[in-house]
Amino acid sequence: MATPKKFAERHAALAAELAEHNRRYYQDDDPSVSDAEYDALRDELVTLESEYPELREGSISAEVGAAPAAGFSEVAHRVPMLSLNKALQEEEVADFIARVRRFLKLPQDEPLAFTAEPKIDGLSISLRYEAGKLAIAATRGDGQTGENVTPNVAFVEAIPNELGGKPPEIFEVRGEVYMTHGDFEALNERLVAEGKRPVANPRNAAAGSLRQIDPQKTADRPLQFFAYGWGEASELAADTQSAMMEVLHSFGLPINPLMRVCENLDDLIAAYRAIEEERAGLAYDIDGMVYKVDRLDLQRRLGERERRPRWAVAHKFPAERAITTLEAIEIQVGRTGSLTPVAKLAPITVGGVVVRNATLHNADEIARLDVRVGDTVEIQRAGDVIPQVVRVLTEHRPADAVPYVFPDKCPVCDSQVVAEMNPRTGKPDVVRRCTGGLVCAAQQVERLRHFVSRAAFDIEGLGAKQIAAFHAEGLIKTPADIFTLAERDAKAPEGQRLVDREGYGAVSVKNLFASIDERRTIALRRLIYALGIRRVGEISARILARHFETYAAFRAGMEALAAAAKVRHAEASEAGETEIDTGDSVRADLEAIDGLGATVADALEAFFGEAHNVDALDALAAQLTVEPETGRTVASPISGKSIVFTGSLEEMTRDEAKARAEVLGARVTGSISKKTDIVVAGPGAGSKLAKAEALGLTVWDEAAWLEVARASD
Repeated sequence: MATPKKFAERHAALAAELAEHNRRYYQDDDPSVSDAEYDALRDELVTLESEYPELREGSISAEVGAAPAAGFSEVAHRVPMLSLNKALQEEEVADFIARVRRFLKLPQDEPLAFTAEPKIDGLSISLRYEAGKLAIAATRGDGQTGENVTPNVAFVEAIPNELGGKPPEIFEVRGEVYMTHGDFEALNERLVAEGKRPVANPRNAAAGSLRQIDPQKTADRPLQFFAYGWGEASELAADTQSAMMEVLHSFGLPINPLMRVCENLDDLIAAYRAIEEERAGLAYDIDGMVYKVDRLDLQRRLGERERRPRWAVAHKFPAERAITTLEAIEIQVGRTGSLTPVAKLAPITVGGVVVRNATLHNADEIARLDVRVGDTVEIQRAGDVIPQVVRVLTEHRPADAVPYVFPDKCPVCDSQVVAEMNPRTGKPDVVRRCTGGLVCAAQQVERLRHFVSRAAFDIEGLGAKQIAAFHAEGLIKTPADIFTLAERDAKAPEGQRLVDREGYGAVSVKNLFASIDERRTIALRRLIYALGIRRVGEISARILARHFETYAAFRAGMEALAAAAKVRHAEASEAGETEIDTGDSVRADLEAIDGLGATVADALEAFFGEAHNVDALDALAAQLTVEPETGRTVASPISGKSIVFTGSLEEMTRDEAKARAEVLGARVTGSISKKTDIVVAGPGAGSKLAKAEALGLTVWDEAAWLEVARASD
């Protein structure tokens, strides 16, 4: 059954908001929401995905961090830098342990130890040592690609340039760069004395200090480091997490002395409570505890899901709270026309940080809170800048406060605002949208900003401010206009060229045009993401690129998808039906891919069903060379093959089998077609096995699968 539109649209709005928060946190070191608010948004997104699994396919919930910022060369992580699932309550920690046991089929009486260590609130970094010497240092970035900060790391005294002991030939250390409270206060005193703005908190100070374009500036800011794990390693000297941390310490790397090994849930909770009591007296900020399965062989079996390890969880501390006044509610218009209300708060300090804004999500959230301008509200913050509104203190409500009326006209273009109806369910969407479309300047500008964002075309010198200015002056209205800007500028009359504008000189104009030309060659996944198709984030774009491999194949596939959809809609309309048959081959193939599904297919149909979108894409493609997507090569018998699991497995759970297949480079799908390469059929396999046999596909039993799965252990 299809996801109700209001939930699909809410999911899309949450995904867009989380993507922006990721960019501000990981790229700009200037977060606009607190940990608590970010976690609340992500929790809502994940809850929707648990209730409607098809929303999980291609979701931002699988993404880590944000693309590397401009100004640094990029470093591809040989082993991805993963993010962590979180737990807020003790019951969630218990659920984590239970999930681990179920995945591994471990009985309750079998020992299962964990490490517990403080979660440092700093900047994650990867340090690659070759023959014991530091070769390269990189930030997390988006988990796959980070920023090269090797020269800057040379000024972090806690990070050795050469490892002691007998390290392996290749050893990639993972850890956290942070700033102590004392050093943070001294830095802010110095900044204020120099007439500069103080830094919001130690985490921002550490991140900003390490990511200075001029490495000499890093030397002026004392940074510390704790190692918490490793990535690529030519060999490991121990078989448990705890023992490996001692090995890292023997190499001369600082590890957190508060880490301990716990044998059960009670031990983990005791460790959490002990650190919570010590928290105020620590010299550095922490925002919780991290628990990891101790045995490395079990970590390998557990693997990861949606770029988060199954074998670890972050147990977060409760949020800090305060009381303030809501002074105004402003409306922001996004690139898909969504109207997002933003609460403007009377500035208040929470945990040493001044907060001023909070998103109110949508009209339903305003109604649920019954929040009004002038209200006294309780807010909560958990480590960064802006809180979430927890509740309204109605007993302090001013007598003249009136209910907020959500606008029925767009504040930018004055077009009608509507809650779109889901044709399948007949129910309205929770998100209100401007109907102005391409005539709405806000949507045009936001789409163009998305197009040049870091994970898309990443054009240096063409940021949000420049896009807004060029759009207002009519220089850039569509993505293709970016790549014809230099040609049009050269033909402009004297006095009307870019070089004649305030803030531009010959060098800056030359650099801008050079940056644009550098992006005329673009990876297919970046192009797809840059199009700004609703529900198609970085993960979905990458999956689509791997599926189609070339731009020509993608363009042909989307043309066939849209054409088939038009036929289905026409037939359904003639028959008076509301349900749409999704039997065409292109759509069926997309829906069968893990990570895509009906929600993404709907979005692609809608985008490519609009002639103006296709025309804009064709005009853009004429200016570009689109590189094919080759994917990550894995040496295994099933690398690059499509595999379906059906029936029950006895030696490992189905989830573990799927995870293992993906690690070995296979594409795991949920349905069988002529394009399926291998079907693994366990006991109880029914219609899928019959279909596989009818199609003459390769069918393996569990023994054959295990032989391949365990061959590379």
